Amino acid sequence: MNPSRRNFVIGSSAFGAGLSLGFTIPFTANAAGDKNSQTAQPELELGAWVLVQPDDTIIVRIARTEMGQGTLTGLAQLVADEMDADWSKVTTEQVSPQANLARKNVWGQMLTVGSFGIRFSQDYVRRGGAAARQMLMSAAAAQWGVPVHELVCSKGMIYHPNSQRAVSFGKVANAAAKLTAPDPKSLTLKSPAEWKIIGKPLHRLDTAPKLNGTKTYGVDVRLPGMLNAAVIACPAFGGTIQSLDDSEALKISGVKKVVRIDDYAFAVIADTWWHANKGSKAVKVVWNDAKYSGVSDKTIAAHLEDGLKTNTGLYQFRKEGDAAAALGASKKKVEATFFAPFLAHATMEPMNCTALITAERAEIWVPTQDPEGAMLAMSKQSGLPMEKCFVNRYDPGGGFGRRGRVSDYVTQAVNIAQQMPGVPIKMIWSREEDMTHGQYRPISMCKMTASLDDQNRMTAMDVRLSGQSIYAWRNPNADLTGFKDDFQLQGWFKSAESDQQLCYTVPNLTIEYAMRNTSIPVGTWRGVNVPQNAFYMECFIEEVARAAKMDSVTFRKSLMPTQTRQLAMLNLAAEKGNWGQALPAGRHRGIAQFMSYGTYSAATAEVSVSPDGTVRVHRIVLALDCGYAVNPSQIEAQVQGSIVYGLSATLWGECTVEGGHIMQTNFNDYRVLRLAEMPKVETHIKPLMSGPWGGIGEPTIGVVAPAVVNAVSLAIGRPIHNLPLKNEKLV
Repeated sequence: MNPSRRNFVIGSSAFGAGLSLGFTIPFTANAAGDKNSQTAQPELELGAWVLVQPDDTIIVRIARTEMGQGTLTGLAQLVADEMDADWSKVTTEQVSPQANLARKNVWGQMLTVGSFGIRFSQDYVRRGGAAARQMLMSAAAAQWGVPVHELVCSKGMIYHPNSQRAVSFGKVANAAAKLTAPDPKSLTLKSPAEWKIIGKPLHRLDTAPKLNGTKTYGVDVRLPGMLNAAVIACPAFGGTIQSLDDSEALKISGVKKVVRIDDYAFAVIADTWWHANKGSKAVKVVWNDAKYSGVSDKTIAAHLEDGLKTNTGLYQFRKEGDAAAALGASKKKVEATFFAPFLAHATMEPMNCTALITAERAEIWVPTQDPEGAMLAMSKQSGLPMEKCFVNRYDPGGGFGRRGRVSDYVTQAVNIAQQMPGVPIKMIWSREEDMTHGQYRPISMCKMTASLDDQNRMTAMDVRLSGQSIYAWRNPNADLTGFKDDFQLQGWFKSAESDQQLCYTVPNLTIEYAMRNTSIPVGTWRGVNVPQNAFYMECFIEEVARAAKMDSVTFRKSLMPTQTRQLAMLNLAAEKGNWGQALPAGRHRGIAQFMSYGTYSAATAEVSVSPDGTVRVHRIVLALDCGYAVNPSQIEAQVQGSIVYGLSATLWGECTVEGGHIMQTNFNDYRVLRLAEMPKVETHIKPLMSGPWGGIGEPTIGVVAPAVVNAVSLAIGRPIHNLPLKNEKLV
């Protein structure tokens, strides 16, 4: 390598030695000198992705958010493997959005949603590891006066077999920092056959502080002189404050101030959050929400039903053949209308954000899936340029999409802090506020019709989805005339290039979408639109299979091309789930398959229904092919988490509406799965180590509801079309 110095990936550590590696982006220091930024002290900065210290510690910088899914460990494995690092020496640190801004987006996108973490980062982070390895080897080669190709790397050591010399990464790190970084595009990454760390079920790097209680979350933030704020927003979405009397609240011990948040909410600021919350209950407020008083489950249902019937304003998503003609000519048809309600994210840690605002600087301490979005929200609300806005990131105590792309809670915190400049204020939503002011999973209905010929082969299928659009909610001023919202139709795409394919082939197929928006805010919930669409499709296919008097697996296979990855997962789930074998008396088995986020998955569920109608899920077997399995133990944990979340929604999850607001306020009326209710879970991963990189956090939840519902429908002898099951008469 050319030993000349380049402007990027060069510098010195705090002790005059070490190597930090990024690529392609010149270093730019953050003039503000934020203590939490990777640009704070440029003399200590050596690059972007990898920092090798003299004691052989390797620090991998992580841009994505860790919220329990294991992304942090997985990304570190990708980098460490390309480096040939000693895994026991690997640690991590988070990237700040202000550093990413200052370095012209060197770390790429920081948003963590939609199973982005591994699959959309894997290439460039691996190249960062490969660059580090090449520079370290070049430094060792120069030190020994030997060609680079004679050297080998293994577990953080560089060896020259011919002279039997060896040196650790840390010992040559300072010299390596003085070399020219290779063009990342020129690097050849390891093949899966060469991987030694990728693909191994390694222990997570972030476990210890969670177990010993030392981990700090956003709700734990404490700053000198900090005050606390409790927020109350209009119960009806879109409503405003008509009048507000805070006289009684100001009499409560510890209460400092009552402030309005625009025209739709107020906050009580106090010395402790408990005093603030007590004060919020003493405020006498009259809401101007009569406009939304008529919004209810009944009116929303009628709105959705209209979408199922209308002949205008439709988006024709797919049209192959002539489904209408085939259905009209058929003597054997199956028709069903399904429903899935609004759902809350119900994160363990409610929305919170601490803000400190002055005329020259804005700073927040926040748990978020979208650090850059939080910084943008802070800038917009404070009126300060992005360069004067600073985000201190905290791992969220649960995200599930609620803390991604939407920073309403950040805007609120900054608004409150603006009204007490120079004072850090920690805003925490109560559980009730969190439940009743979410960004809910979109509500929808789906009408499906299919026809069978004399040999019980499916000849046509017509699908009409009617529901709320996430895009429309987030773009309230957009002209949606003729808007084609593909996002609401996840899992039903035709293209083999899509990561959201419908893996069934039907000669005549029509899929249409009727956008039917409401005043209730909607957003990305784990899996986004996949859980609903998988429930609709797989329960309907099950119903058609029974009408055809065919085995559920056999019928599905008749609609799927042979030798496909999805078919392999269906077969694997059936095999490992003992499909076709006898069950104990009173138990029934259901199956479902779905492809989304680049991952193929299928599941069987064994359930029983007690004489009083209580559903018990005893066993779930889930098979998946995500292409590359970076950490199998983390994949298994993600599957288990998906099942907990999916079962909670299937059995009990719903947010009902009356008077324009959400009725569920806490876990007493928004049930989640309890430990004793957890079924036995078996995860079967088929890591082909080829093909696209699939996700894990989002796709596997899709098969939970239909597998369980298909089993329950067998138990009660009739199909089930609506979620949650608690609303069904199962006896």
